[in-house]
Amino acid sequence: MKRLVLHATDTAQWQALVHEAEAAAECSLSVETESYLVFTLMRFVGRARLAKTCLALGYLAGLLQRGPLRRQGLRDVGDQCLLYTGLFPDHALRGAVPLGYYVGLGKSAYLHLSDEPSGDLFRQLSRAFVEMMDVLQCMRELDGKRRLGPLQAHALWLETGSRHALRTLRETTRNSPLPAPRLH
Repeated sequence: MKRLVLHATDTAQWQALVHEAEAAAECSLSVETESYLVFTLMRFVGRARLAKTCLALGYLAGLLQRGPLRRQGLRDVGDQCLLYTGLFPDHALRGAVPLGYYVGLGKSAYLHLSDEPSGDLFRQLSRAFVEMMDVLQCMRELDGKRRLGPLQAHALWLETGSRHALRTLRETTRNSPLPAPRLH
């Protein structure tokens, strides 16, 4: 059993948890991406609204906005898609919508913000979306329980290239999966 280590601040506590999950995911996020992930976790902790929103409508509404409202709307959609796919993949799968849909929606929301003043960060978030999702999924699995079944892991790996999903699939089936055939 692991020791419980408490840190002086909430930020330090979240950062330590993200570091532990990065190690479990066998990846290293950039400083900017890691910081953004920590502050996103802090921002959304305790918000029940996450599971009750229609992300596609929020995405469309964000695209139609201008200025700060556009930025806020699209950022919220990207953040919610990230948290949904990373921390609550089982809820997304119950809705019969593949996780790859939410990954694509989140990446697109961040990418639409790449022309904003802090566009480099959002471009980076779009590129690192799957890695951040993998880190969050590993965070959920730090207790030793797998959250994705083999079928969900296979679909997620095929749709997004998730290294965590591939590792889950290999550990669950004790085999390396064959990639899906390419249709011309």
